[in-house]
Amino acid sequence: MEKIIDVAQYIYTEYKKISGKVIDEMKLHKLLYLVQREALAVTGQPLFPEVFEGWKYGPVCREVRNCYTEDGMFREDIQDIALESAYIVNNIILQYGALESWKLSELSHRELSWRNSRKGIPEGQNGTRELSIEDIRKDSEKVRPYDSVWDMYYDEFEDEEAE
Repeated sequence: MEKIIDVAQYIYTEYKKISGKVIDEMKLHKLLYLVQREALAVTGQPLFPEVFEGWKYGPVCREVRNCYTEDGMFREDIQDIALESAYIVNNIILQYGALESWKLSELSHRELSWRNSRKGIPEGQNGTRELSIEDIRKDSEKVRPYDSVWDMYYDEFEDEEAE
């Protein structure tokens, strides 16, 4: 299992390679959430154990928030992530990385996990309630995983292999 800070650094680096820009913190948090959701959809297992809190603009991981700088994650113990993890992350960057942060925030507000974490919290206030991994798992059930390299949905691979 990966550490979220390692995944965050990987996203930071890959996003900069692809776009030529530094990823803003809000976008980083939303992509991390989407990576976790995608990992659950593809493998049935979370990619990392760390949790998100239901802040007003969507899921936020406090550990990443405390380490984020425009120069990358401010930690010396960053590790490379596994190739399978990188594959999932790259698909998310390619699918969602071009969207503006506010658009990703809007997408996250439709997620059951975020909505449940916000129950009882007045609109416009940050919350500290964690998003349940089981709720993220439910969110992942509505995802049809897409492979950006092969330009196919995962379930289409079975059709190709049968031919």
